[in-house]
Amino acid sequence: MKKKKGLLKFYIILTPVILVMLLPLVYVIFHAFKSTNELNAYPPQFITLHPTLDNFKRLFLLDSQSVTPVSSYLVNSVLIALAVTFLAVLISLSAGYVLSKKNFRGKKGILAANQTALMFVPVAVAIPRFLIIKNLGLTDNFLSQILPLIAMPVSVFLVKQFIDGVPLSLIEAARIDGASEFLILFKIVMPIVMPALATVAILAFQSAWNSVEASQYFISDEGIKSFAYYLSSVSANTASLSAQGVSAAASLILIVPGIVLFIILQARVLNTVAHSGIK
Repeated sequence: MKKKKGLLKFYIILTPVILVMLLPLVYVIFHAFKSTNELNAYPPQFITLHPTLDNFKRLFLLDSQSVTPVSSYLVNSVLIALAVTFLAVLISLSAGYVLSKKNFRGKKGILAANQTALMFVPVAVAIPRFLIIKNLGLTDNFLSQILPLIAMPVSVFLVKQFIDGVPLSLIEAARIDGASEFLILFKIVMPIVMPALATVAILAFQSAWNSVEASQYFISDEGIKSFAYYLSSVSANTASLSAQGVSAAASLILIVPGIVLFIILQARVLNTVAHSGIK
């Protein structure tokens, strides 16, 4: 009974906070489906009374008015996000396994460097990143939107912490049975740390899907820029209320994939949080 009362108090306190946090998302959704009359209404209306897809039609109508179609930006972002997600998960899994279960010279230094990297936000390393991309000759190259995003110190740290919990005796038994290191990694370790990898996938996908840095600083060819960059350029030209509807439609398209991915993987993410709490 006391437990139920405690949960009730928790929900009473948490529900208003959740509603307040959801308001911006709800506003974008309503704004994206407003007609021109509702966008120009005074006083402004929060709720859409007559939903319409006109803003989405106007957004993709720009295909005929622009050298680079909107669909091209979308395809670029999908390819970038999928490549970054796959590579980030693969690198985090491999690096986490080596740093957790292997002993070699310089291991402590690499761990210290990875933990130090957690303190730096992307903006702090924007100039070094640009110089590296330029010296590698990757400016105006599609790879410049992928390679900088696959280095995720937080993902390596998270996966390494999970792999620390995998019994060494299990790995030794697999080696005695003749299993190779790749077989151990992908058939034994990976299924155990799948909750952590699901979290890494979400972080990597959101980072790649919302990234505009490469399109702004590394690339001048509009044909290989990302949809997030296109959205930022649309948002910069929202002088009229009608243009704000188009911007809201583009923002909704940018938000939805991340929400869908989180809904699909939420059970595994919750397992990650629970595991981290126990440790």
